[in-house]
Amino acid sequence: MELPVDADRLRADIEANAAFGAIEFDDPAKRGRTNRTGSEANRRARDRLTERLEAAGLSVRVDAVGNVVGEWVPAEADLDAAPVACGSHLDSVPEGGIFDGPLGVYAALESVRAMQDAGVEPVRPVVVVCFTEEEGATYGTGLLGSSVAIGETSVEEALAFENDDGETLGAALDEIGYRGDATVDPSGWEGFYELHIEQDTTLEDAGADVGVVTTITGITHGEATIVGEANHAGATAMDERADALAAASQFVLDVEAAAASVVESDSPTAVGTVGSLEVAPGASNVVPGRVEASLDVRDVTAESMETIVAAARDALDRIERDRGVDTTFVQPASVDPVPMSERLRTTAHEAATDADVTAIDLHSGAAHDAMRVARVTDASLLFAPSRDGISHNPREWTDWDDCAVATQVLAGGLARAAGVDAGECGHRRGETSSQGSNSTV
Repeated sequence: MELPVDADRLRADIEANAAFGAIEFDDPAKRGRTNRTGSEANRRARDRLTERLEAAGLSVRVDAVGNVVGEWVPAEADLDAAPVACGSHLDSVPEGGIFDGPLGVYAALESVRAMQDAGVEPVRPVVVVCFTEEEGATYGTGLLGSSVAIGETSVEEALAFENDDGETLGAALDEIGYRGDATVDPSGWEGFYELHIEQDTTLEDAGADVGVVTTITGITHGEATIVGEANHAGATAMDERADALAAASQFVLDVEAAAASVVESDSPTAVGTVGSLEVAPGASNVVPGRVEASLDVRDVTAESMETIVAAARDALDRIERDRGVDTTFVQPASVDPVPMSERLRTTAHEAATDADVTAIDLHSGAAHDAMRVARVTDASLLFAPSRDGISHNPREWTDWDDCAVATQVLAGGLARAAGVDAGECGHRRGETSSQGSNSTV
């Protein structure tokens, strides 16, 4: 079964969304946007999505934290059957690219339209979802909308989150008209697909068209505090110092070495990063007296993550002994690796075979809404190639043909999961759709 995806229609949707919060650059290689949750740009993006969903015959509802859901119920569908869902997000990081999130939302809609164009009617309803505040760039909590949807975060807690201006999420959603009263419950879905740009170079390096994610990485955040003694930089002899920054520098190198060791001996996908240092008092003529360092550890196995964290703790103990400083370490947040559904991965690979495109298995080093949804139902994450692996950057780019091909695989997998017989349609790659578009793949 291969469904006709209209590449021009998909591109037009993503291009139109890119205008909301668009940033002008002199460099033509840059296409950026800032689309913060609750902003005017975010309202306009939501309005257009709602219009496009309704134009395709989907009924639209909005829940209490602004998650937007469109549902297509084909005439022959079983009204009592659990729907199959698909989607992503529209918000962005500041000066982010145009594909991260919107590709997944509009690819989900295009998948529905492809089924409609082909005259295919699933036995299950199909849901297109746009989750609120996936990036966490505005209200400080990523995967917010999906976290509320699965019941991990309460509506009240989410609505009370504040942005940098002290405005709550609830107030912002009220302002843009997207604080709804519907309920979104992924536990009632038969399954969930998300298509995203890879944000790495695995597909590009392999010459593959689509990635089928096996596991979404686990994430552990740590906070190390190193306390020495602030003192005059000119009057304090080198052998009399308790330099917190020098000690922190050793900690950074020790974490790097620990992660590299795990990669070499145990898990090639493991990473460990000290991404920020807050130095006090922060003056050029003062020996640093205190440093707060962040730790980010990720991998597809919890055991390798624990090994790196244990090495970080050991490093702090050693630094205390060797450098005469005091250290503390806490782990404020930790998320286990999340395997994707074998059943939905199989349907995705079958769809890729039918479309005559190359699909490979790989892991995701970034978090996505699919990892939240996977806690309550089957979930699958697909990747489209990213040029040079760049993301969260105006240079983020996925070729339009790659967007369409990945969407074609998504549509095929989604149709299978929704109960469409594999023999119902048999378009091959390069044929035109029933609409006659020359850009159908």
